Amino acid sequence: MKKINEILDILINKCLIINDGLELKQLRSGTTDGVLYTLSAKKMPTYVIKIDNPKIINSTQDFLLTYNDVKLMPDVLYTDDKKEFIAYSYIAGETHYNRGSKMEWMTILINDLFNKYKKVDSDIPWGRVNGIHRNSWSDFNQSSLESAQNNIGDLLTSEDNNRVEFLVDKLNTYHFQHEKYYLHGDTGVHNFVYMEKQLKGIIDPSPLIGPKVYDFTYAFCSSPDSLDLKTLLSAFSLWNNNSSFTSEQLLNEVLFQLYTRIGVCIKVHPHDLNDYLEAWKEWRKYLPAF
Repeated sequence: MKKINEILDILINKCLIINDGLELKQLRSGTTDGVLYTLSAKKMPTYVIKIDNPKIINSTQDFLLTYNDVKLMPDVLYTDDKKEFIAYSYIAGETHYNRGSKMEWMTILINDLFNKYKKVDSDIPWGRVNGIHRNSWSDFNQSSLESAQNNIGDLLTSEDNNRVEFLVDKLNTYHFQHEKYYLHGDTGVHNFVYMEKQLKGIIDPSPLIGPKVYDFTYAFCSSPDSLDLKTLLSAFSLWNNNSSFTSEQLLNEVLFQLYTRIGVCIKVHPHDLNDYLEAWKEWRKYLPAF
């Protein structure tokens, strides 16, 4: 794996950057195993350099190039032939916080990303591009359910857990209707860049082959604020090609996403857990009855 100084030499020698007042700063990489740096020119952060497994670098490059017309996405500067690193434009702002209202940033997401998602060929398998490929979306849901159950344990009632299993069975009856799309796969506030309470960018794709509704519900459930029916329905009304979704299916998709989000919180974001559990008290009444 190349060292950061070697990478700088490559970018300079290819005349992609100018060796004038360059500064590097290593970033915390969150849940990724890769190493991230910001590259500043004359005190201004300009590029991000990501060093990671070639499969990760390759899928990141492919996703960003596929959606290079999406203004929220960073622009690719360079990827080396061995796919050991990628350099792309820096998006100023902060993730998670000072994000304004959910309806405002969901509207931007829908108009500028979700409505531009592209279909993929039917022979491309479901699931994470860099993960386990699935024969159906039902298989992906089942894996997500099992992971959430392992994390949640007895935090929720056995009745709730059983009704969620029944819910997933109902969702699986819809899977034959789903068309395959090339998704970001991790559309949460931890990957959204905000500036002055407005969404300015989306980073760190974890490319996924799945139905568009997955990224929509993932984004809606990625923060515990405004997890209410009014916000959901207002956002959903903006989404293109949603006429095939019934209200029941939409609620079921959100319920399952919220359940899996609680499982993720226990493991990764425990500071949000109480807020999600409060939201669950309201949403659980929409769980299908046996």
